[in-house]
Amino acid sequence: MIDLNHLRVFERVAAHGSFSAAARELGLPRSSVSRAISALEDTLGARLMQRTTRAVRLTAAGAALHERAAVIMDDLETAVHVIEDLNATPSGPLRISAGVPLGTHLLGDALPVFLERYPDIRVDLRLENAPVNLLAENIDVAVRIGDLPDSSFVAQRIGILDRVLCAAPSYLDAFGRPERPEDLAGHRIVDLPPEEGRFRIWELAGKEGSATVRVEPTVTVDNVLTLHRIVRGGAGIAITAGKLFHEDEAEGVLERILPDYEISSVPLSLIYPSRKGLSPAVRAFADFMRELGASKPVRC
Repeated sequence: MIDLNHLRVFERVAAHGSFSAAARELGLPRSSVSRAISALEDTLGARLMQRTTRAVRLTAAGAALHERAAVIMDDLETAVHVIEDLNATPSGPLRISAGVPLGTHLLGDALPVFLERYPDIRVDLRLENAPVNLLAENIDVAVRIGDLPDSSFVAQRIGILDRVLCAAPSYLDAFGRPERPEDLAGHRIVDLPPEEGRFRIWELAGKEGSATVRVEPTVTVDNVLTLHRIVRGGAGIAITAGKLFHEDEAEGVLERILPDYEISSVPLSLIYPSRKGLSPAVRAFADFMRELGASKPVRC
């Protein structure tokens, strides 16, 4: 059985590349650090480090162990913080970043419930569509939709957002109602700007199989809320956020197109600048959002 204290010492020596630096950080004599490494090597039956008078170099086994040991120590520290936070009432400032549509229609409904549960938390909600530097803006947590680019930040998927293919009844009365996915090619389309070229690709899934439709938008707009208003006005067919559609469907403002087909949902994630040092307020918000996302597809 590995001694976690020995593993912690090893991880610090490997991180610093020095017995002396690790000893200073841990507040231990250098001899104790050396004995801990030797004991860990004896337990594992493998040489983990090559020691010289000037440097410490990891062996292949040591490099593999360090990669995993860093995660283990990080998770252990997080677990300790979680236990400590159980006795702490979430309070204080919580700075959240989200896109305008997501913040308006998801967090606008969710935050009153969250604040009723945690009245000592002070929320600072920043709604911006442009990318935000979480560290520079001192953001505690960001709520994002869609696939996320690789970065040094910590991402945690908490749910999905549903989407609906729809149009205004006035448009459908004038131009007809599509009966098959391929019928969409002959209609006016409202969509976000294509990433390249003139066309957008829509993926539809139905009981009889999936369909890929290549459409050329008649109108492109880079704001989801504005896109929704344009569709409401009868400009064409669009994929719109589920929450917006269901509210308008109840009022007869929008009508679902091709109801036997589903549009792929998009992931909803939380982004943290770091997994370390999360405050009780951030943890409470993360738990609340996971609870919200797990209960059902989030309509936004």
